[in-house]
Amino acid sequence: MRLYLLAVNPTDSVTLGFLPAATRMGLGVTVLTDRPREHREAYADLAHPPEVLECAVQDFREVVALISRHPAPDAVFSNSDHLQTQTALAAAYFGLPAKDWRATLRAKNKAELRRHLAATGLDTVWSAELAPGQEPAELDPPFPCVVKPREGVASEDVSLVADHAELAARCAQIRQRRGPAATLLVEEFLTGDLHTLETLGDGDSRLVLGGFRTRLSPPPHFIEEVLEFTPAHPPAVTAQVLAQLDAVGVRLGACHTEFVVQPDGRARLIEVNYRAIGDQCDLMLQHLLDVPYFELVLGTHLGRPLPAGPLPATGRRARVEAVCADRAGVLAAAPAATAWEADGVRFSYRPTRAVGERHAHYRTNRDYLGVAWAIGPDQAAADDAVAGFLAANRWEVTP
Repeated sequence: MRLYLLAVNPTDSVTLGFLPAATRMGLGVTVLTDRPREHREAYADLAHPPEVLECAVQDFREVVALISRHPAPDAVFSNSDHLQTQTALAAAYFGLPAKDWRATLRAKNKAELRRHLAATGLDTVWSAELAPGQEPAELDPPFPCVVKPREGVASEDVSLVADHAELAARCAQIRQRRGPAATLLVEEFLTGDLHTLETLGDGDSRLVLGGFRTRLSPPPHFIEEVLEFTPAHPPAVTAQVLAQLDAVGVRLGACHTEFVVQPDGRARLIEVNYRAIGDQCDLMLQHLLDVPYFELVLGTHLGRPLPAGPLPATGRRARVEAVCADRAGVLAAAPAATAWEADGVRFSYRPTRAVGERHAHYRTNRDYLGVAWAIGPDQAAADDAVAGFLAANRWEVTP
């Protein structure tokens, strides 16, 4: 059986999660990407490296044409935020299980997500698109408000602004970095505690895997610094989030949804990421829940049903914490990857930046130097394992 996997840049989710799972499932994998050299280097140490073909993956027509010249697909899949609609259209073309391309578009285009949820009557958030060349002074948002790229990812160029002067300055900065053709979204700032909901669907049924409580960096930026696993949100909260996902059209495969819970118990979506959670959280989940998570995700794209009923409840807890650079420069010192198990705790640390690399200061998760996670019998055990590792090691960024 042949799996075609669309990707932009290499990620741990694919390299350490989906590709090994595909091997265990007996799938031959062909990676389609516009960055073939990076992928071949990333997979060089795998026991069963996939075939890598260069492809203009941003254009679904090129994806269809390339696959048509090669062995017939049994599944077309992507875990990239940027490629969900292209993947959905290509999978549908070949008559394979596919996400609804309208749902993938709504998830990616944050303005369309707001419009659609408002039209369903489930939630209305003040928002306005800022087209190329349009001045932010033309808008009258409720301050403070949030400005971000309409189709951005990973909190890149997302900022909280207090007034028109800050809004104008931030829009100018984003356009300088992204180019004048970028469309921005200005929207109401949704207050409340930030959470995630992780779900997996096969088109007919859906598993709710739990979620995370997220701690962000201080404003005006929104860097995810710490995530603590939550086995189950209050039923009323989960029901609200699932109703909004149903309205968006999320049915097949993994979905990572971010939302806030306001004091009155109202759950309001921040964004829908129609793929598996990343930044090591998905790799941790498979151990925490003791399920073949990556195989289950790929299985839904092969048309296989999910296990019936809810997953067995876990009494374990987990913490994921990122080490972030606070300045631009060269990473001069950092610990190597490590993993251990002791006294009921499972710990992992993986660097996300190599010693000797120079980077700008992005103020997003691209500033991550590494990610540590721990699973323990209770929250304190997981917290202590991560805290102990962070205290015992140093990360040095020099100019």
